[in-house]
Amino acid sequence: MPSQRQASFDALSRDAGFDVLVLGAGINGIGVYRDLALQGLRVLLVERNDFCSGCSSAPSRMIHGGLRYLENGEFNLVRESLAERDALLRNAPHFVRPLPTTIPITSVFSGTLNAAASFLGRSGKPSRRGALPIKLGLALYDWVTRKDRLLPRHSIQSAAATHRARPSLTNELICSATYYDAWISHPERLGLELILDTARDNATCVALNYSELSASGNEFTVTNRQDGRTYPVKSTVLVNATGAWLDEAINLLRPAQNPPAPLVSGTKGSHLILDHPALMQALKGHMVYFENDDGRVCIVFPYLGKVLAGSTDIRVDRATRVRCEPEESDYILDSLRRVFPDIAITSEQIVFSYSGIRPLPKSDHDFTGRISRGHDVRRIDGPVPQFCMIGGKWTTFRAFAEQTADAVLHELDHRRRASTRNIAIGGGEGFARVGPALRDGLEPDRTAHLYATYGSRAKDVLAFCDNIPDDHRLDDACPLTRGEIAFLATQEHVTSLSDIVLRRTTLAVTGQLSQNLIASIADALAQIKDWSDEETDRQINATCDELRDFHGVSAQMLKSRNTKRKI
Repeated sequence: MPSQRQASFDALSRDAGFDVLVLGAGINGIGVYRDLALQGLRVLLVERNDFCSGCSSAPSRMIHGGLRYLENGEFNLVRESLAERDALLRNAPHFVRPLPTTIPITSVFSGTLNAAASFLGRSGKPSRRGALPIKLGLALYDWVTRKDRLLPRHSIQSAAATHRARPSLTNELICSATYYDAWISHPERLGLELILDTARDNATCVALNYSELSASGNEFTVTNRQDGRTYPVKSTVLVNATGAWLDEAINLLRPAQNPPAPLVSGTKGSHLILDHPALMQALKGHMVYFENDDGRVCIVFPYLGKVLAGSTDIRVDRATRVRCEPEESDYILDSLRRVFPDIAITSEQIVFSYSGIRPLPKSDHDFTGRISRGHDVRRIDGPVPQFCMIGGKWTTFRAFAEQTADAVLHELDHRRRASTRNIAIGGGEGFARVGPALRDGLEPDRTAHLYATYGSRAKDVLAFCDNIPDDHRLDDACPLTRGEIAFLATQEHVTSLSDIVLRRTTLAVTGQLSQNLIASIADALAQIKDWSDEETDRQINATCDELRDFHGVSAQMLKSRNTKRKI
């Protein structure tokens, strides 16, 4: 039986014709792939690297309405974002959960005219947000979600009440506000589950990672980056969902024509993951959403046993892979010290960092926070018409995909058959019925891990593992087993070791990876992939290099965790 990857390329060899070709498998590209497949079209999804490995793997992990967007006058975006937040809470309850949020407030009237200033064309940074504009914004939040409300209304607390609940917060506050948004635990896995759902519902569609696309007139060639083999394909329409690389991709796909004016303007956002029990305790399950000295909104909240903090917002001249630089780490840590002045916060508490480029619409705003987080679709003529996805954010991926799909359906004169608004995603289907008790006798930590990682699909994982000989844990302190690695490798489009440690699991982002654990995962994966000793070593070295170069996890950090993880 051919591997999952080989079966996908075999499908290209049998039938090279597609209705739609989607280039770029970040969350927006995956979303439109899923939507168009549900309309009965044959769709090909091509990604140069792994699924959800670019900007889509580097979000703030918030699923939110965008309180800050109100001061930019983007009321429609906030309305759409709140609707999409609630849809994700319903459709992906295994990954998306409510997030109580506290805002420390240090003034009363400041920032009241921020929205008016934006409407009048002001591009500089907004004034500090005071109690009045925050109260007005939260009241609008509540009003927009008044029908079929999923989350509680906001509330305002006095300084005394705030400090009784959270004594470590700054003494500069005069009051605080509490409201609810949401957070996502496994963003990369949500994107993957959309791909798996598509394979189940429309077997004619094909999704390829680690593949490149080139164009010649109205014909395309897909190259398998693993073995170099090429496959000619044809498509009636192309969707360019390459995010921050959009302008570059446009020019590569139509090299003989004059390049259009740039459509995207990227900004870099970096985040830190800290192992900090005192800060975790101070948060008490809430996100703290606060304003730094430069007017940038920052966040800090509990994330899978650690603390997530961010972020920066820095203009970039070109799209490339980025990392959190030392000055960005200092910026984030300094912001935390400002809002939690009595808690010692140091760089030694950082266990992981990540950074990505936000693919924002082209803008001349001086202050990056003024650049719209909205989205748009632009059609470009050519032998194969190209629909370019501009902007967007994680929360609104479904709505953006629907907007793009509608434009494509109009081009093809194809009627929409279904909406994705109320369709459960992956393990979110039947999640409430599964419950946390998966199997009698299963260790509590493994039960919790499977339930949180796979949702209702956890039973499928256990059934798969039952057929794996010697299905034991990889590490005494790690709930993953060799059987689960086999499941990921054969059922979830895994090509490399880094796919597992960085995107199929949360081992890297939560600081659980050690030198020994990486070796154990590589050994299990090598047996399934039939890797040689040389290839296994290459995979380990490449993964460790990636952790060091892009996530601030050094070889010394990995080695030091070997002893810390022993029970």
